[in-house]
Order: sequence, then structure tokens, then C-alpha cells
Amino acid sequence: MTFRSLLCLTLLVSSAAIAEPVAVTGKIDLFNGKNLDNWYTFIRDRGKNIDPKKVFTVADGLLTISGEEWGCITTTEEYDAYKLVTEWRWDGRTYGNRVDKTRDSGIVVHSVGEDGGYSNVWMFGIECQIIEGGAGDFIVVGNGSQDFSLTAKIAEEKQGSSFVFDPKGKEETINGGRINWWGRDADWKDEINFRGAKDVESPMGEWNHMECIVDGGAITVYLNGVLVNESVASKPDNGKIQVQAEGAGIIFRKIELHPLK
Repeated sequence: MTFRSLLCLTLLVSSAAIAEPVAVTGKIDLFNGKNLDNWYTFIRDRGKNIDPKKVFTVADGLLTISGEEWGCITTTEEYDAYKLVTEWRWDGRTYGNRVDKTRDSGIVVHSVGEDGGYSNVWMFGIECQIIEGGAGDFIVVGNGSQDFSLTAKIAEEKQGSSFVFDPKGKEETINGGRINWWGRDADWKDEINFRGAKDVESPMGEWNHMECIVDGGAITVYLNGVLVNESVASKPDNGKIQVQAEGAGIIFRKIELHPLK
């Protein structure tokens, strides 16, 4: 390779590395109700856009994620400032080692790095959890280093090893693990159909409206109109968006981006 060719390659790589996230200046239908334009699939032990079991299907304006295999759909573009509006419901199915466990999925914002970099399934990022009894929890999907962190106001008492969001609490930064939403039941159990006393999630099979307001590292999550969790900073603070397949059937009828006011 000539010096000129090497220089051009270096410039191309550097340019790609500092590419700016897409500016959300108007409504973007990430899910258009017809196909998975704007996304690609990734499934553990299969790779990108290989889905023989049809884990991800679109029909009648609905995106169905069976959860039979672990993976995700990932946006082709990166974003950093937006309101993500979703509507979802469980379809009842569970698979594998989670057949009798709480139904589980999630939306990972600020997704960076290699596909499958985390547990051979997901990119690294910050997860807005969707799980029975814990919808709205934050999880740092990282490698334990300071490159991945979340800062939020937390209550004095933990739930097990996890912090709990408290808008009047002190700020705490984590590099792994989770920050539970404020109303997560202290007696939460990983059992199918679990519901806590303060849950705002709709009953199984009914639609939920979930908004993730993402302004760089500040992430605010509303579930069915109720503020459930909020961060003040995160690393990274921009990236792609992933929607997980994690052993439970979930259906989306809306995945939209809106500009911040």
C-alpha cells in the first residue's frame, strides 16, 4: 500500500469515527409499520440480518419480536437528542431458560461498539428496561470500565445490590448494574406474571405507552404518563438504538423519534 493510499484510508476511518449523530428536527418513524427499513437484525450465534426462525416479523402494522432467540434490532443511524415514543405489549410467549420467568425485553440507547460486544448479543449502551415489574429500570450495558456509566439521584436504601431512583436523593454514578425505577417492588421476584403494588405497567396483553426523553446523557423515562426514572449524565451520550429480543414475545405498534422542545 502506498503512503497516499494509507493516508486516504486513515482519513476515511477518522472521518467515520467522528461522524455526527443524526439531528432529529422532525418526527421520524423508526418503525414504519411495513418493514424494518431503518434497522438491521442481530441474533446471537447467527450474526447480522440472519433470522431463519423469524424472531423479528412485521405484519398488519405491528412489529412482533418472538424472543425465541436472543438478539435485537438496531438502528442504522446514531442519535443523541430526541424523544423516543413507543407503544408495546407482551404477547404471552416465553422461551428457553426464561419460560417461567418475568417477561423481559428492553430498549438500549447510546449503543456503541461492535454488534454482540456484550454477551455476544448486544452492543454496549444504556438500557431502558422493559420487564414485568421493572419497566423503566436503567441498566448499564457496558464492560465495567469508566467508558460506560450512568449518574442519577438515588434513594438511601438499595434493593439488593441495586440503587433505586429518588428525585430528591443524592447523585450516584455506576459503571455497571442497574438503577431501579422508584416504585419497583422490594419483594420483586423473577417469576412470570409478576406485578408489584406500585406498578404502572398495563396488565399483560394490554398496550403500554413508553417515552424515553434523551438529551445527551440526561435520560428521562415515562411509562403510561408517569415519570419512573431519570439520569443526569451517562457515558456514552449518543449512539444507535437497539430493541431487544430476550426470551419473551413482545409487540410494538409505534417506535418514533421526536425533536426535543
